[in-house]
Amino acid sequence: MAKEKTVYTCGECGGTSSKWLGQCPHCKAWNTLVESVAETSSPAKNRFAALARTAEVQALADIEAADVARTPTGLDELDRVLGGGIVEGGVVLIGGDPGIGKSTLLLQALDHLQRAELGVSSATESAQDSEGLAPSQVPGHSERGGPASRAALGAQRAGVLYVTGEESGAQVALRARRLGLEGSRVQVLAEIQLEKILATLEAQQPTVAVIDSIQTVYSDQLTSAPGSVAQVRECAAHLTRAAKASGTSIVLVGHVTKEGALAGPRVLEHMVDTVLYFEGDTHSSFRLIRAIKNRFGAVNEIGVFAMTEKGLKGVSNPSAIFLSQHAEPVPGSCVMVTLEGTRPLLVEIQALVDSGGPSPRRLSVGLDRDRLAMLLAVLHRHAGVACMDQDVFVNAVGGVRISEPAADLAVLLSITSSLRGKPLPKGFIAFGEVGLAGEVRPAPRGQERLKEAAKLGFSVAVVPKANAPKKAIEGLTIHPVERVEEAIQALRGLD
Repeated sequence: MAKEKTVYTCGECGGTSSKWLGQCPHCKAWNTLVESVAETSSPAKNRFAALARTAEVQALADIEAADVARTPTGLDELDRVLGGGIVEGGVVLIGGDPGIGKSTLLLQALDHLQRAELGVSSATESAQDSEGLAPSQVPGHSERGGPASRAALGAQRAGVLYVTGEESGAQVALRARRLGLEGSRVQVLAEIQLEKILATLEAQQPTVAVIDSIQTVYSDQLTSAPGSVAQVRECAAHLTRAAKASGTSIVLVGHVTKEGALAGPRVLEHMVDTVLYFEGDTHSSFRLIRAIKNRFGAVNEIGVFAMTEKGLKGVSNPSAIFLSQHAEPVPGSCVMVTLEGTRPLLVEIQALVDSGGPSPRRLSVGLDRDRLAMLLAVLHRHAGVACMDQDVFVNAVGGVRISEPAADLAVLLSITSSLRGKPLPKGFIAFGEVGLAGEVRPAPRGQERLKEAAKLGFSVAVVPKANAPKKAIEGLTIHPVERVEEAIQALRGLD
């Protein structure tokens, strides 16, 4: 196949150049020229034409739609974030820091999928052999996607495929043995050329394919190096269309920048169906996987894993890792119940207030720093607690990030506790949004938060009045409040 002519287009003014230049010759902007395929005047066949489906205009009510079938990965925490499993023909993009465990997680998931397919396929084949029936005559078989039809489809396909551009096949095999994946039948392809990868996908027809990573793949149609904006955009577009046309689920591994965002063009996140971020401190054994975009499920779901010698293991009770183990209550510590998707989590908020001199510092880890400054102003104006000459440090324990405003009340009470030097009562929790007028607003799904706290042994709660349950929760004493000053008074009454 002859290489198509490429041009360099300025991202600022749209001007073009036949070769790469540091400065755009049209608008004089620096480092804005990006390689792209030049448009030809001849009516040549578009390279995406074979993957494009023809469609007719239809009314929305006339379109037949059914729930998408999901294939569980065998890792419960990953399935939770995906919305129940991998969707046929779906494209998932997962990013994270180097060494965080992306390749380990996906290799484990592929091994689970392969073993599950082999088990179902063997059962189907034995049923056919014993009865002498055709596949369509096997009980439970459905031509349009029942369990037996999916098993038959899995038997026709080559299982799962792991395409690595960063390691050799031997290195992947060594990692699999370290993880205890003995006798794994996962198909491995060490290749970075897009055209060869697409040919393998077409020939093998795997149910799930992992591309590790998209930044290492290149197309012969472009002359730029792998990882450039043009190469990432072109390769991701081809793989996405191939997934939609063939029904193969594709998982793309993406690198991240030093700011933590996915490297490459922003259009990469728009192309795919699901965007996952794998987070965590490399010095800690716990990892968090979070859904930022999901066309087939809820966003902001969170999955928690622990890194062990045998790979990543799901954590069934993640609240335990977000709570510090204090023998006795300490000043500046307050537990809140936050919601991550559909899961209530108990997180400890720690505050330290110290004399700061003429230029006090305001620092928060895991919480919005601007919101911290606003809460300190509300605390001073409406509750009479002044921290204007104090350094204030706030931290969410365990490395979790809390973006919902329901953490406001817990932050204020932990700051007050640290400033007074008096710990909150044992078994104390609080949650609620605080407004600029000093009112305490309700948090969504307050009943679930309170039930989760009672289940884990907490006995005292300060919550917004609108979240107070009509029926008492066994073992939990609830103090409903409407304003910040009421919350401070309730706190002093518990001393």
